[in-house]
Amino acid sequence: MEIKEAIILAGGLGTRLHDAVPDLPKCMAPVNGKPFISYVVNYLQLQGINWFIFSLGYRSEVFIEYLAELLPSCNYEIAIETEPLGTGGAIQFACTYAKEKNVVVVNGDSIFKTDLAQQADFHFAVDSYCTLALKPMENFERYGVVELNGDQTIASFKEKQFYEKGLINGGVYILNIPAFFNLFLPEKFSFETDYLQEYYIHKRIYGIVNDGYFIDIGVPEDYRKAQTELI
Repeated sequence: MEIKEAIILAGGLGTRLHDAVPDLPKCMAPVNGKPFISYVVNYLQLQGINWFIFSLGYRSEVFIEYLAELLPSCNYEIAIETEPLGTGGAIQFACTYAKEKNVVVVNGDSIFKTDLAQQADFHFAVDSYCTLALKPMENFERYGVVELNGDQTIASFKEKQFYEKGLINGGVYILNIPAFFNLFLPEKFSFETDYLQEYYIHKRIYGIVNDGYFIDIGVPEDYRKAQTELI
């Protein structure tokens, strides 16, 4: 089975990038003359995604105006938060626009070039509720660490601190929507804290390791790096 739909979380404020991208959603930060989100969409299209659900909040009108240039209107839907719902609430709301039972969820301010077909094959083979793409990394402190059991279920989530090496959550999820909705989560919640970290022990939540290219433009240093790495 293939994954053809993606939810892109594109409502974040670029607070730490304010000097570089004043008054813009973070995913609209220009990289080599194009909004960062264009690189995210292009990558997903190359992976076979043809239906997009954009979860919007801050300055959504700027994003919508650009979206008309980026994609034909028949290829996307827009889910606008009227108030902040947290990552979990935003995903839950966006899922109401999905056409299929499984969807890939990504952040609009990062790219992790995973093999989505491989991740999907694994997701369906183990009947996963949620499958995380995990990136091996060395000498870092900006991210927490995810540990796996032998069967690739999640063993633990560890807090942010300095690690010599470890697997980080790359922010690419394949989500089983009916299983997600069956939890009856609140309207506002954190996907990472209130769903993943709360339910990984009891539910079928798995990780798959991929060492593809990864960048998160949420801090100025990596935003500058994107200018040279994304051509």
